[in-house]
Amino acid sequence: MTTLGIVHPGSMGAAVGAQAKHHGAEVLWCPDGRSASTKERAERYGLTPVIHVDEMTERADFILSLCPPAVAEDVARSIAAHAYTGTYVDANAVSPATMVNINAIMRASGATVVDGSVIGSPPSASKSTRLYLSGASEALPPVAQLFAGSAVQAHLLPGDIGQASALKMSYGSYQKTSRVLAAVSYALARDYGVETELLDIARGRVSSYLAETAYFPKVAARAWRWAPEMHEVARALREAGLPSDLANASAAVMSRWESLKDSSMDVVQVLDHLHEAPDTEPS
Repeated sequence: MTTLGIVHPGSMGAAVGAQAKHHGAEVLWCPDGRSASTKERAERYGLTPVIHVDEMTERADFILSLCPPAVAEDVARSIAAHAYTGTYVDANAVSPATMVNINAIMRASGATVVDGSVIGSPPSASKSTRLYLSGASEALPPVAQLFAGSAVQAHLLPGDIGQASALKMSYGSYQKTSRVLAAVSYALARDYGVETELLDIARGRVSSYLAETAYFPKVAARAWRWAPEMHEVARALREAGLPSDLANASAAVMSRWESLKDSSMDVVQVLDHLHEAPDTEPS
């Protein structure tokens, strides 16, 4: 039987571990220092408790790290301290640079490292989750096999450590920020009693801006007048006592496109301009 260790079984980790368990793996976790809700969740999903982390590192063929990103490197160090030599899958929402650090930490202990990113809600009987994997090509199929036929859909990416993390950051930078921006926009509309109209406008859309890449050049060509508009948005938000950071940040991004006024460029050229900071951009 293949053995998978989970650090730590939060709502995502426990659900992902359960999918591996349902498809034949023994899934270990360590209750030491974990909350009552974590313990209840692990019991509900039928995960196997171990007394100490060193028991997990001795028994587990794979260890999957799904923890708050701020502690991802510390978790890797805690596993490396036990000289773990199996396959360590870091599936946390961390930057490629952080993932490179984690790779170095774990390889020093003799482990094989796989870069992972989880996209979607916790898997269940009604919801599937994507698990993207990158790293040494020979290390990826065994990880994917843990979830074969389950609600965790493994996708193998070409390239080395950092690819899966980059995908997570790329998606998260839009998905998370757009949710926050939507909340701020709605709060401003509600302050002025026009929230019903705002929702009516929004419900008229059927697709995501993230999928509309062909529109990026049009945004760049209009950035010279959209940036001042975002400064006015920021002012309106401040007047209403709402945070204006995202509006100001949008204006700062658009300042990188100011030289493209009414231009006609392709998507690649427009995106390249985002790497060129104007001299006047605040640090």
